[in-house]
Amino acid sequence: MTTVRARAPVGAGRPGFAAGPVAVVVVGLAAVLSALSPRYGFHRDELYFLVAGGHPAWGYVDQPPLTPLVARAATALFGDTPAGLRVVATLTSAASVLVTALIARELHGGRRAQVFAALAAAVSGFVLAVGHMVSTTTFDLLAWLLVAWLALGLMRTGGGRRWLGLGVVVGLALLNKYLVGMLAVALLLAVLAVGPRGVLRGRWPVIGVLVAAVIAAPNLWWQATHGWPQLTVAGGISADDGAENRVLFVPMQIVYLSPFLVPVWIAGIRRLWRDPELRWARAMVVAYPVLCVLVLASGGKPYYALPVLLVLTAAGCEPLARWTHGRPRTAVVAVAGVLMAAMSALVTLPLLPTSALSAVNGINKEQGEQVGWQALTSAVAAQWSAIPPAERAHAVIFAENYGEHGAIARYGPRHGLPVPYSGHMSDFDWGPPPDSATGPVVLVYQDGDRNIGRYFTGCRAGSRVDTGTDNEERGAHVDLCSGTTAPWSVVWPRLRHYY
Repeated sequence: MTTVRARAPVGAGRPGFAAGPVAVVVVGLAAVLSALSPRYGFHRDELYFLVAGGHPAWGYVDQPPLTPLVARAATALFGDTPAGLRVVATLTSAASVLVTALIARELHGGRRAQVFAALAAAVSGFVLAVGHMVSTTTFDLLAWLLVAWLALGLMRTGGGRRWLGLGVVVGLALLNKYLVGMLAVALLLAVLAVGPRGVLRGRWPVIGVLVAAVIAAPNLWWQATHGWPQLTVAGGISADDGAENRVLFVPMQIVYLSPFLVPVWIAGIRRLWRDPELRWARAMVVAYPVLCVLVLASGGKPYYALPVLLVLTAAGCEPLARWTHGRPRTAVVAVAGVLMAAMSALVTLPLLPTSALSAVNGINKEQGEQVGWQALTSAVAAQWSAIPPAERAHAVIFAENYGEHGAIARYGPRHGLPVPYSGHMSDFDWGPPPDSATGPVVLVYQDGDRNIGRYFTGCRAGSRVDTGTDNEERGAHVDLCSGTTAPWSVVWPRLRHYY
C-alpha cells in the first residue's frame, strides 16, 4: 500500500497582501533615492564598473559579469551620470523592500506586519546604503531575499517545482557574486538539521541545482580558464581585513541594519522557533548562525550575513504589530522609526556637506569615496600639460588603483587626456601601453604607496590631491616621471596587483 504524504494547501496560513500600503513605502523609498542620487558623484567602484562594462566579458578577475554589464546598460538607457547609473540601484532596492514584505506574509504576517517589514527594510542603513549607489551588494541583497522567500515557500508547501525558481535566482546571483553559495550551504545544512527534510527528496532538487549550474556556467568556465583569479582576490581581502572583520562582525551587523531593529529580529527568532504553526520555517533560524560561521571562517565582511537578518526581522514584525495595538505603543514605535530613519539616512545618504563627511566615514566609508574624483583628474591634467606637446604622443598616464583609473577614464576626455592604464584588478587585462610609448609617465598613487615608483625613472614630485574630505585619495600623489625602467611589455607583468 502506497502512503501519500499530505501537504498543506499553497495558500494555507497566509493573509492577504497589503499591496497598497506596501506600494506607498516602496514608492517613497524610490522617490528619496532618486532625489538624492545626483549628489556627490560616482563611487570608486561605480567608476570601475563603467570601465569594466566597456570591456564586456563573461568574467573579471574580481567578480562575475553582471554588475559591470548592468552599469553599462543603465548609463546607455538613463544617461552617463551618477543619477542615470543609479536608477537600477533605486529600482533594485525598491524591489528588495517589496520582497521583504512578501517574506513577512509568507511567515503568516498580517497586513500591519507586512507594512512594518517594508518600513523596517526601507529605513535600515544597509538597504539605504546599497540603494544609493550601484554595487555588487545592491543586486546580491535582492537575490538573497528572493532565495529566502522562495525557500520559505518551498518549506511551507513542499512544492518541488519551486526548485526551478530557486535554481534560476541562484544561477543569476552567481553571475553577480559567489556569496550566494554560502547562503545555499547554510540553508541546506539547516534543513538537514531541523527539517523539513522532505523538500530535499526527489528529482526537483537535482533539477534546481542543474538550472543554477547552467546559468552560472559561462562565468565559471571563464574563471577556470583564467586560473580562478577571484580566489586570489578573495584570499587577499581575507588576509588584509579578515581579523578586523571578525572582531567587528557582531557590532557592525547591528550598526549596518540598525540598533532599533535588534528587538524585532530577536522576536523573529523566538517566533520562528516557538510557534507551532511556523515549525516548517525553523531552518531559517538555524541558517543564520551557520551562515555567520561560514562568513567568519572565510574572513568575510559583517554585512555578508545581513540579508538573512532582514528575513528574521520580517518574521518579528508580526509580534511587533500585535504589540503596537493601542495608541501609546504605536507612538513609541513611530518615534523609534523616525529616529531610525534619520540616523540611517545621515550615515548612508548624501545629506551632509562633503567637508563634513569625516563625521560619518568611520561608520560608512563609502560616503567619502564618492567625492574628489574630479579634483584628482584636474591634478592629472595639470601634470599632463607640463609635458611638451611633441612628447605627448609617446606619454602615458598610469594609475595605481582602479578608482583613480576609472576617474581619469571618465573625466579625462574633457581635459584632453588620453586613455589611462593601471595594473589593478581587471584594469591590468586592458593593457599594457605599447612599447613605442617611451615618453614621460604621469604617475598617480595613494599617499604612502611609494613602492610603485621603483618601476619608473626620473620621477619628480608633482601635485597632491585635495579631495575635500578624509578618504582614500586624500593627499594622493600625481608625479611626472621621465619613463619606465624597461619597456612596457617587460614592466607590465610586475605591475599587476589585486589589493
